[in-house]
Amino acid sequence: MELISTFHALKEWAVAIEALEAGDSVMLLRKGGIHEQGGRFQVAQEQVLLYPTYEHQQPRLLKPEYQTRVVPVTSGWHPETVRIGSWASITDILPISSENLVNKLLPFHIWNEHFLTERLKWKPRQPLFILLLRAYKLAQVDEIPYRPEYGGCKSWIDLEKSISIENAEPVLSDRAYRQVVSEIRSIIGEELYASSKL
Repeated sequence: MELISTFHALKEWAVAIEALEAGDSVMLLRKGGIHEQGGRFQVAQEQVLLYPTYEHQQPRLLKPEYQTRVVPVTSGWHPETVRIGSWASITDILPISSENLVNKLLPFHIWNEHFLTERLKWKPRQPLFILLLRAYKLAQVDEIPYRPEYGGCKSWIDLEKSISIENAEPVLSDRAYRQVVSEIRSIIGEELYASSKL
């Protein structure tokens, strides 16, 4: 049965969600929040609303063209209401540990080399997860009240109310999305194949 509404949400930097909504990226990089169950990243839901966060955005970890899009906020700040304007289907979950491979994927996301280095060094025994997301713009943007339970370093939250995703429009066409996913899978596949030959 086709999903018509959901209350499951994935938290991500607002600047990254803007890039997904604009079709500039289909990729998120995750190692998991501090409060993740078991301290490890896990995909809780494959179809999620995209919930923008502001507090931990760091311009120095973004490519230059995205740095100016971040509005600095003080620690502990949160908006009174949160704009929910899109949802996404997570189509691929690809764990990688190779710095070489991570660098090859640089053209496909908004972060810079500093971010990638920091992510790989943090919990070095755990892989970095590449999430590929097919983003959809909601037919009607929803403004929801901020609640304290939405805060904290966690990836997944359940909203107090369900939000309709009916008649949402895909950001990229089927063909465009398939093409970029194919390029990413090809890079990862070639690199993993080369590693297995060593």
